[in-house]
Amino acid sequence: MIEVVSASRCVTCDVCIAVCPTNVFDRGAGGVPVIARQNDCQTCFMCEAHCPADALFVAPLTHPAPPDSPLRDEDHVTDTGLLGSYRKELGWGRGRKSGARTAVGPELGRARITPAPAQGE
Repeated sequence: MIEVVSASRCVTCDVCIAVCPTNVFDRGAGGVPVIARQNDCQTCFMCEAHCPADALFVAPLTHPAPPDSPLRDEDHVTDTGLLGSYRKELGWGRGRKSGARTAVGPELGRARITPAPAQGE
């Protein structure tokens, strides 16, 4: 579920608005997207993956995080390296290498993806 849009990192490109399949965002003041329909978020990570500024954090939750959750706190997700972490793990962005087969962190429940063994192994 989308939890954080960093106004300080956002470059007002509207990519997140364009790629969201469920129209979760509205363009806010100064062009910074706002989470307008959070309950419509499908946790598809498209917005976070496509954000060129690593300004978004999607928590791997099916419901909004509680109001006091650290997953809603921009300082926390920045300090822990979670802000934009999905894009980083994909290897998207200048100077990054593909890392889609690594885990982001067990605290989020994002599991390590390992290839299935070939038949007969």
